[in-house]
This record gives sequence, C-alpha cells and structure tokens, in this order.
Amino acid sequence: MVTRETTCSFTGYRPEKLPWGEDEGDPRCIALKRKLYDVAEALYDSGIRHFICGMAKGCDTYFCETVLKLREERAGVTLEAAVPCPQQAERWSERDRRRYFRLISLCDFETEIEKEYTPDCMAKRNRYLAENASVLVAVFDGKWGGTMQTVNLAGKNGLEIIEICP
Repeated sequence: MVTRETTCSFTGYRPEKLPWGEDEGDPRCIALKRKLYDVAEALYDSGIRHFICGMAKGCDTYFCETVLKLREERAGVTLEAAVPCPQQAERWSERDRRRYFRLISLCDFETEIEKEYTPDCMAKRNRYLAENASVLVAVFDGKWGGTMQTVNLAGKNGLEIIEICP
C-alpha cells in the first residue's frame, strides 16, 4: 500500500542548468547517476517503496531510469509519473519525446496534474511532489527556479530533504 511515509519524490535540474548540459557521457553526469542510485537504494533500505518523478528532461529522467533499475533488483518498488499536463513533451526533440513516453509507459502509475497546459501546471506538479511524500531527493545547488520552489515547499511540509549537488 502506498502511503506518504513510504514515498519519496524527486526534483532536479533540466539540462540547461547542468554543467554538462545534455552530454550524459560526461563523467560528472555518470557520477550523478551513480549517486542517485545509491540514494534510491538507501531509501529503499529505510522503508521507502514508492517513488514519484515529475518527468522533466534532465535529472527527472535520470531519476526515473534509476528507480526503474532499482525496481528490477528489489521487490515492491513502484514508480509514479507526475505529469504536469499532457503537453509537457510537445516541444521536445523526437529523441527526447520517445524516451519520455517509453519511461511513462514503464511507470506503475501516471498522475496527470492538469488536463491541459496552464500557466501554473508546473507549480502544481511541484506542490504535488511536496505534498505526497515524506522524503524529497533534490539535485540542487541553490539556483532559482522550479527545483528551488519544490525544495522550499518540501521544507514547509516537513519532508526530509536529501540534496545532491550537481
């Protein structure tokens, strides 16, 4: 059974805020992905079984893939795609859209925050991440934006926050 106490949500930067951009072969990106796996595995060992991902490009994608790998190796892991709106990937490259829809198809649950794009659908998604978990993992180093907003909301909601510096 999914409960807030057994749930972790995730927030992190899109490629344009990462030092390596979209180069996932960069050693720093590879190290980040390894760290995400180590954190997810430690959370699993502490009792977390349900993971929520906001499905943006960049760190959200890395986290989603990390949890899918963890799910192959550990019993009882579930993954939820928290999609701000159906149009989220509309302007992405074909390669990124294929990856996005493949990942969503592999998730156990999909929660659509809004039925259509609205100016605040991303903020509502961030609020959903902060209100439906007991732990937030954040790839964050203080830059202003949606990741900071989610970290701040999580703090106000009393979540344990695990920050990973990119």
